[in-house]
Amino acid sequence: MHADSADPIRTPRAEHMDEMVDGKGGLRPHWRSLFAACIALEDGGIAERGHRLDRAFEDEGVTGVLPGMATQPTPWRCDPMPLPIPSAEFRALEAGLAQRARLLEAVLQDLYGPQNLLADGVLPPAMVYANPAFLRPCHVIEGVRRESLLQLYAADLVRGPDGAWRVLADRTAAPAGMSYARENRRILARVLPELFRPVQIRPLRPFFDMWQDALRRLAPPERANPAIALLTPGTGHPQWFEHMHLARELSCVLAEGSDLTVRGGAVYLKTLRGLQPIDVVLRRIEGRLVDPLELDLGGGVGVTGLMDAVRRGRVRIVNDPGSGALEAPALAAFLPELARRLLGETLRLASVPTLWLGHAAARSRVLADTAAWLIRPATDGLSPAILTEGLDPPERLSLLQRIEARPWDYAASAWTPPSVAPCCTAAGLAPRPIVLRVFLVFDGCEWRAMPGGLARVLGEGDRIAGRLPWQGLSKDVWVLSEEGGDILGPAASVAPRLPIRRTAGELPSRVADTLFWLGRYVERLEDSARLARAALRRLGRGTTTPRDVAELQALSRCLKRAGLIEAEDATGAAVARALSDALLRSVRDGGRILHQLSRVAQLTEAARDRLTDDMYTTFTQALRVLRAEAAGVDGSLDTLSQLLLGVLRFCAGVAGLAAENMVRAGGWLFLDLGRRIERAQSTSAAIAAALDQQPERIEAGLRLVLELCDSTITYRNRYLTVLQPGPVLDLVLADPGNPRSLAFQLAAMRTRLDEVAGPSDRLAATAAGLSGEVEALVQRVIDSPEQAVEAANLPPRLRAVAAGVAALSDRIDRRYFALLPAPQAVGVNEVADETIRGAA
Repeated sequence: MHADSADPIRTPRAEHMDEMVDGKGGLRPHWRSLFAACIALEDGGIAERGHRLDRAFEDEGVTGVLPGMATQPTPWRCDPMPLPIPSAEFRALEAGLAQRARLLEAVLQDLYGPQNLLADGVLPPAMVYANPAFLRPCHVIEGVRRESLLQLYAADLVRGPDGAWRVLADRTAAPAGMSYARENRRILARVLPELFRPVQIRPLRPFFDMWQDALRRLAPPERANPAIALLTPGTGHPQWFEHMHLARELSCVLAEGSDLTVRGGAVYLKTLRGLQPIDVVLRRIEGRLVDPLELDLGGGVGVTGLMDAVRRGRVRIVNDPGSGALEAPALAAFLPELARRLLGETLRLASVPTLWLGHAAARSRVLADTAAWLIRPATDGLSPAILTEGLDPPERLSLLQRIEARPWDYAASAWTPPSVAPCCTAAGLAPRPIVLRVFLVFDGCEWRAMPGGLARVLGEGDRIAGRLPWQGLSKDVWVLSEEGGDILGPAASVAPRLPIRRTAGELPSRVADTLFWLGRYVERLEDSARLARAALRRLGRGTTTPRDVAELQALSRCLKRAGLIEAEDATGAAVARALSDALLRSVRDGGRILHQLSRVAQLTEAARDRLTDDMYTTFTQALRVLRAEAAGVDGSLDTLSQLLLGVLRFCAGVAGLAAENMVRAGGWLFLDLGRRIERAQSTSAAIAAALDQQPERIEAGLRLVLELCDSTITYRNRYLTVLQPGPVLDLVLADPGNPRSLAFQLAAMRTRLDEVAGPSDRLAATAAGLSGEVEALVQRVIDSPEQAVEAANLPPRLRAVAAGVAALSDRIDRRYFALLPAPQAVGVNEVADETIRGAA
């Protein structure tokens, strides 16, 4: 099949209704103020604002790919020209969609209950039992009525040439797009405030407040402050941004399947201090994947025993796992009759004319004129439709043969040319076809629509039906307020007084693990950058004095320990050239520094729901700049030096943002703990490598130690120009006031472990023991009459301290992170051995 045979969008012609221009060539009334504001724009007009909008979306993390994430086309963009809808027109849409939602709820209750519709022949069994989204474990015991199975509903709408909106597809499983609609509005208002001034539009925020209240009411009444978890497949999912954004908007815990567990028929979140009960699960995964015990294994994204907890009434899932069965395209052919039977009403908002080809008369009608129909799988609403006009003769014959052999597997929807709206292009505003997605939530009494939506702009070759793509162009949808009308939000909900809490232990184990490793990789990146810069300084001198040679040899051992060079790069007559080549390789594809940048980017994305917008934007903008600079390293050491300086600034910025923007609770504790452990290991290992030489050459190692620990100025202020082992090692190993000293790291580790586990815990005691060992080592050097000799004997003992810190890290991992699969690993093969859970 050709790529353009999957319901391609034809070039707009007269058959497409124009949203902005009426049949007489004039502007429709609700477009006039908006178009006038657009014409009055200065500084490059609408085109320049479109470029600013794209940049804003990238900066905010709505689009764009972080370095280290799987490369993919830019996801969603927002067109600067919104789509206005008059208030009266939207009210009619809301009423029609609310009726459809009530009807679909009634159908769902019957399919998973008495199944009268099947028994009476209203719905054909082939359309239900052959549907992969129809989940038999969701069937309830006879005589037991379940609560509402649908709380969230969306519909894809197209406006035909006659001006009427029709439903192209019903979305009842886990409708996507609300977060993009919310971000479209927020960022558009910031970039193009001029468009908002002459019109009054209904805000989106009250809809999310209402939805949050509705989710809370789904919890058992005895739960005064219910806990809601948003179940996501993880950062590798194309809609990860929406999952993270919804969790923030609705005050949900963002949880992966491994974060939840079922005990005694109840669902719990795994946190640092134990299990926290969960009352409502807002699922963002396919229904068949929610419980690997009763449904599909699905790669472990679900929660074992979740369906049992639902049957016991201990948790509610939004939407019900079996609700995806209603997305079958063929169901639209039966909705008018179902509305009369189940609601006693006429369907207010019609679907695009649809036929189920299991009926002989319908099949004959479609086969007589296949060019007028989109052929769709009868039960799979996520697969693209097929326009037979785009098929080669053999492919068209094959499709017709499949329909003749298994007609019940297919449905046909009449080709309806979608309306067109003005979009910003390189040549100016041009009409483009659109599909409108509207979202509704059941508030416990009635269905309420978001006063807006997501208008998807269809380009050449885009499919009109099927799964919402994770890339493309969208429009902000404005529902205009009535002249003089008040904008009212939901009434404030009454909740019991909450006790004051300042504990850190409610942090989910996976989040603590992610932040811990984010801290470690930021420190590891900084350590690599400092080592590489120290090497560049010496390579740039162009001299070969004995002191230079000694320092370069000591530095080569540090570089080898950090994985920046191979053993052969540090030997031979052309050692300077070999080191230069090795450092340049470290910032190219497969290089250590570039790999560490990628890991920081991946972990930043995984921890995004715990970072403020300012922190996330600062991180990601800097990471993109560094990735671009790495690509621009042209083989000269000067460009490499500039890149390394940028890396050091980025790492300092991370530390500063964490210190000033994060509450001193679980998230910050584990981020800082990871940094301290990594710095303690790297500091002790680097000092050991620098001192691993003959006593008479120890001065070169001492100078390197001061440089790597960023303590040269402090030493000079204290001791002037005299360089001795005792004072140097006291400053970099034992001084508790030096934030670069080993003692400072160990003391900070002990403090963090005290806050997490308690002062009497063995982990904190281990850190205290290591601190005592370091103090004893330094005192031994100070008291020795031959300080150089004693300092040269320190490397094995310092490596033992580094091993002790690594062992402590392993114990922390086993205690707090071992509930999770695929643990992180540290070692010389970190590029191959370590994985980020959930990353694509």
